[in-house]
Amino acid sequence: MADALPLVKGTLDVLVLKALSWTPMHGFEITAWLEGRSGGALGVQDSALYQALHRLEARGLAAAEWGVTANNQRARYYRLTDAGRAHLAAETAQWVRYAATVTDILTAAPRPA
Repeated sequence: MADALPLVKGTLDVLVLKALSWTPMHGFEITAWLEGRSGGALGVQDSALYQALHRLEARGLAAAEWGVTANNQRARYYRLTDAGRAHLAAETAQWVRYAATVTDILTAAPRPA
């Protein structure tokens, strides 16, 4: 994925929470969901994803349990907790505000001299 956009530091956790807000998923499904939603622009490394999942689980924002995939493989399925849902809402509002502010600054027309 040569032209993949790098993830901005601190965004992977909230992106994973967003994926889990749709349905419980295992790691490969989360990666596929993120890549699909970004049109392939975001590449997520497995190690970074699992580190994020462990962080989210340790903070009580996601919970995991063993299950069986569609092709009969054992996998850990992660789901959003109530605390994770609240955290996602707060982080989403902050991110949208931040992105709008940066966009306003970067697209402002220069003042004439």
